[in-house]
Amino acid sequence: MRLPDEQLRAGHIPADLYRQIPPGTDLRRVVIIQEAPRSYTGPIVLTLVIAAGSIAVLLVIAFVTQIIAASIVSVLSASCGIGYTISRTSKRKKAPRALSK
Repeated sequence: MRLPDEQLRAGHIPADLYRQIPPGTDLRRVVIIQEAPRSYTGPIVLTLVIAAGSIAVLLVIAFVTQIIAASIVSVLSASCGIGYTISRTSKRKKAPRALSK
């Protein structure tokens, strides 16, 4: 019986609680009520739901933005003959500099 919880379950009254009991009280009729241990599953699940929801919202925004951009380009190319091309150009590699003393 090392922990206070074990002492309370065995019927022992810890010294700090014993001092708070008024004199003349029958200790056999004293009931000590313990607070339930805190559960962390609720806050953890809430955090995961918020993170997943924010990621889903960002993906939907990106998808909608892509559709809007594609529709604008298609409307402009069909009506005005303007085209838009996305090109990926590689950056030129710089020539290594000569070391000077």
